[in-house]
Amino acid sequence: MFLAAAVQLTSTSDAEANWESAREMIARAAGYGAELVATPENTNYLGPHEEKVRRAEDLDGPTVRRFSALAAEHRIHLLLGSFNERSDEPGRCHNTSVLFGPEGSRLAVYRKIHLFDVDVSDAVRFTESDTVRPGTEVVVAETPWGGWGLSICYDLRFGELYRRLVAGGAELLAIPSAFTLTTGKDHWEPLVRARAIETQSWVVAPAQVGRHDDGGLRESWGHSMIVDPWGHVVARAGDGPGLALAEIDPARVAAVRRGMPVADHRRL
Repeated sequence: MFLAAAVQLTSTSDAEANWESAREMIARAAGYGAELVATPENTNYLGPHEEKVRRAEDLDGPTVRRFSALAAEHRIHLLLGSFNERSDEPGRCHNTSVLFGPEGSRLAVYRKIHLFDVDVSDAVRFTESDTVRPGTEVVVAETPWGGWGLSICYDLRFGELYRRLVAGGAELLAIPSAFTLTTGKDHWEPLVRARAIETQSWVVAPAQVGRHDDGGLRESWGHSMIVDPWGHVVARAGDGPGLALAEIDPARVAAVRRGMPVADHRRL
């Protein structure tokens, strides 16, 4: 058994304020005894999208160095849910998760594959691919508690990715997100629980919450959660910045998969 924490933030274009908020929440989670802590998508910046590209950093840049040092300071596994990583394509960056070990070492890097290009309503019109270059690699990180499959936000709607992650050894799934208020209120919890149920895995889903200064009407749904392999929500954050904390029993995955061997029954 170990304690995990999903951090809920309201990130903006103020990178220093975002860093202080994340640092404080991560320290609080570690103080409670969390050994695995995850932050949301766009942890370091959630503002105008063209500016996001201009401010993009390399993997050895200041944002990654800061979070690496924080993981080492608190001796935790720490997932930087995502940051704007510089790509080799002018005008577009990657939306990138980085997992650090308790020595601050970089254990895994995942670049968001599925991009949020939608026209749902007047409040939700967004073309992420204008400023983000999609990744191509499915990533499962090794941890002391088993494989941790990495994904980001809009990936959540593509069940085939999670089947690939489980086939690669994942028993725990990360879904750092910034779900919009419009889509989140109807789809966030059903989709997160569905991914847990169909893969029979633990899910840690940290999320952005509240209004951001990205030049539009952007407001995030929040409701960060941790879900067990049976689909029960075992921890949930409140209506503002905060934490969802839960004890995770890795043996629960094997028990659920043994009792209902869905992977063995698959025909397609």
